[in-house]
Amino acid sequence: MNKTEFTKKLASRLSVSVKEAQQFMNVYQEMLGEVILDEGNMVCQGFGTFSLWQQTERMGRNPRTGTEVLISARNSIKFKPGKELLDFLNRGEK
Repeated sequence: MNKTEFTKKLASRLSVSVKEAQQFMNVYQEMLGEVILDEGNMVCQGFGTFSLWQQTERMGRNPRTGTEVLISARNSIKFKPGKELLDFLNRGEK
């Protein structure tokens, strides 16, 4: 599922227009990014934790040419699912 499909389902569930759901998604994404940059992580109780981490500079390889290239250090994010999300995903499995 992509963002557009998700937004349409969200609009349907919330009984709002697709445009309002898109606006919600865009604001949520922006705020999530801001909070993670400012605080280093964001905890959504039961859903999971988003954490900022710094990828170090490293050597990579261009898959087409095989040429080695330097991949710059950059910010990335990790997600650790919460107990309620894991329980939901695994209900019925034993």
